[in-house]
Amino acid sequence: MGIKQPWHITKVSHDDQNARVDLYVAHDKGLRFPCPICNEFCSVYDHAPEREFRHLNVFNYQTFIHVRIPRVNCPRDGVQQIEHGLAESNGTVTYEFERMLIDLEQECSIGSVSRLLNVDWHLCQRIQERAVHRGKEAKGMQLPKHIGVDEKSFARGHKYETLIYDAEQGTVEGVVDKRDQKSLETYFERFSFKMRERVETISMDMWDPYIAATKALIPDAAKKIVFDRYHVTRIVTQAVDKVRKQEHRILMEQEIDVLKGTKYLWLWNEENIPDFRREEFEQLRSLDLNVCRARAIKDNLRNLWNYKSIGWIERFFNRWYFWATHSRLKPIISAAKTLKSHIDNILTYAKHKVTNAVGESINCKIEKMKRLACGFRNRNHYRTAILFHCGGLQLYPKRKDISMQILPA
Repeated sequence: MGIKQPWHITKVSHDDQNARVDLYVAHDKGLRFPCPICNEFCSVYDHAPEREFRHLNVFNYQTFIHVRIPRVNCPRDGVQQIEHGLAESNGTVTYEFERMLIDLEQECSIGSVSRLLNVDWHLCQRIQERAVHRGKEAKGMQLPKHIGVDEKSFARGHKYETLIYDAEQGTVEGVVDKRDQKSLETYFERFSFKMRERVETISMDMWDPYIAATKALIPDAAKKIVFDRYHVTRIVTQAVDKVRKQEHRILMEQEIDVLKGTKYLWLWNEENIPDFRREEFEQLRSLDLNVCRARAIKDNLRNLWNYKSIGWIERFFNRWYFWATHSRLKPIISAAKTLKSHIDNILTYAKHKVTNAVGESINCKIEKMKRLACGFRNRNHYRTAILFHCGGLQLYPKRKDISMQILPA
């Protein structure tokens, strides 16, 4: 049962109808306990009212431990309740039961855990919050050397949370409201100038508020920001899709449906095209279509990431930019100009070789968590769940062994 000295079981009762076992626990007499504030050993003054703690089930019977916790009369701090070692000081479940709840909450939604163990939903939520708080205190305030910044939707209607994660460890370090400049600045302002100075890379997409916040508070940020290659490529990929839509609309007016149902043939990388559609793709590519030229421009951009020096990347991009802006395809021209305006921090990829791949994997994990919970209505609960599942925190409570902290009276 995990019950150790000076505690012992004085009575056991069971209720077969309600599948419940109650254990009554008391401590040995003639002992002095340490004051929880100054640790001076004091004699027992009195006992607090009986408290009930939920414990691990015994043969599928819900088990509860009943105990009256002693209070000591400290000459310095007055009457204080001792550390009893059965549960957290303000908890209603034992350490063992809390550890099991945390294990289950890592695999199931809080609602599922509540139904499986027949415990209150709010209790499960409080335990999750306490676990995150405990883990953050143990981890301390630290700013990773390699940071990733991304946003994650909280609910429909452009409601977002900003995620700051450690690109080396793959853990979420912070979650703040919204995705504006102030959100990211609020996170960076928690750290001293020296800690911010030690940051080596910041991987992000080309969202201007994130760029502005980083440049405002991270020293020498212009040389440390790296725009993620996935988001760079996605801008051109979206332009290809716009070209396809425009051309498909024109062709359908002429009752030509050659582009019908071909959306993903133009979006997939060539090696990802399924074998059963490869012949169809080759036939389309042989036609004189605008989307074919747009697709060729997009595929050529992938070679940018093969170069190892800033100079060669810049030369390649300038050639690609000339081709894209002379393609007479407005979406492609617009995408090329967008990349041109952010070229400085695309070039930094040659030096740092970092991407947002870790951030995308974290986003997938968060999305799975949201589906298990059937969505969130409370931002605080959402932030807590992200840190609980993705924070890399030490979540379990540490049992306080008081068997060595007692003296005979």
